[in-house]
Amino acid sequence: MSPNIYGAFLEPIKRTVYGRIYDPRSPFADEDGFRKDLITLLRELKVTNVRYPGGNMVSGYNWEDGIGPKDKRPARLELAWNQVDSNQVGTDEYIKFMGKIGAENILCVNAGTGTVDQARHWVEYCNTDRGTYYSGLRRQNGHPQPYKITHWGIGNEVDGPWQMGYKNVEDYCKFALEAAKLMKWTDTSIRITASGSANYFNDEFPDADWIKWNRTVLTELRQYIDYLSIHRYWEDKTKDYYTFMSGAEDLEEKIGITASLIKEVSTKYRLKKPVYIAFDEYAVAIPPNYLNGICLAQYLNAFIRHADIVKQANYTQLSELVADSKGGFYKTPISHVFQLYSNNCMGTSLDIQVLCDQFDAGLYKHIPYLDVTAVYDRSQKRVIINVVNRNKDQAITAEILPQTGGWGPRGIVNILDGNDLQATNGPDRSNVSVKQQSIGVGKDKLTYTFPPHSFCQLILEQR
Repeated sequence: MSPNIYGAFLEPIKRTVYGRIYDPRSPFADEDGFRKDLITLLRELKVTNVRYPGGNMVSGYNWEDGIGPKDKRPARLELAWNQVDSNQVGTDEYIKFMGKIGAENILCVNAGTGTVDQARHWVEYCNTDRGTYYSGLRRQNGHPQPYKITHWGIGNEVDGPWQMGYKNVEDYCKFALEAAKLMKWTDTSIRITASGSANYFNDEFPDADWIKWNRTVLTELRQYIDYLSIHRYWEDKTKDYYTFMSGAEDLEEKIGITASLIKEVSTKYRLKKPVYIAFDEYAVAIPPNYLNGICLAQYLNAFIRHADIVKQANYTQLSELVADSKGGFYKTPISHVFQLYSNNCMGTSLDIQVLCDQFDAGLYKHIPYLDVTAVYDRSQKRVIINVVNRNKDQAITAEILPQTGGWGPRGIVNILDGNDLQATNGPDRSNVSVKQQSIGVGKDKLTYTFPPHSFCQLILEQR
């Protein structure tokens, strides 16, 4: 499985960048104006990559506004979120901040109002070291060495009428094909993500055809792209607990259908180069409470379960992985869940069989109460098992049986521990935390009882 599933997404909406990440006036600011308290927490969360700068705003963004002396950068009216972008954080600052938190850079080019030249020139600015005009600009701005940005996206949700420069699929493919071609001619080592559909069928857009969009993009751009994006948000449109929990099935559906489209196009055209899914925008509902923490665990379980095809994922937004107050940043239930996965679940996704009771809710039937994934960490010879018990009121006792080898005598269980479903943390209170317990393990079987509406992570030594 790819460590890049533990990524985040960053778009300067309101305070997400200016105030939460970059705030030279803050007592927490470092010499570059970035929040040191946030940097500390993000390093603990081990965020592996960050997609920038959009989001909807990238459809009207000119990257050249954000380079050079800060006092000469233009403030632009940003139409996606009806705000003014000061451009005080641009390419060079973003890349510097990624270095501070230890994350890889992912840049998304403007496929709305932007041009093919803007796309290729941005690659030249970041990656070229051949005495060219744009590499010279980078040097002039104090960065002599090329950044060597590997991952680039072409556009954001371009099929959405809410985008600046909205395009139908034919027009997007014409633009993206030329942009991808010139970007890869500028640097043959880069990898490109095409904009998959984000306009799913609903009452507002009854004629949306997301499957046609994705099939067409895969077909027309097949020689140049490495990833196709999926965006999906787990929204709380109902007060019914089980209908809300059924949102996990929507993730499975979108991943499964997109994976089938990739296989169809790859088989039809006998592609030698694989195309993967970049689930490069997702988030749980607000606020970041205990309930939404166990929803995040189901997102991450979906990415691990489909590790063969999902190679990148980006939580919206980077600065929303934690929370802030006048006293500084602190961890939320979302932080704790993300950290348990990103710190412990590295290795090989295992194929598992889950037999348990099921429930029906919303549009979906036969949903298992237990959502389970397992990861084998070869370097430490251990298996990490992630279990969400979706049963609201009942604990579930399960037998965990290894198909090969056996377990060591002792194991560890990390439990997301909270008072109730709506429990949140604050700067001076930790209503939700991670409780750790040691358990005895039988050689050939482990029996464990998972509390109702819970997330538990079992770490077992392989015998």
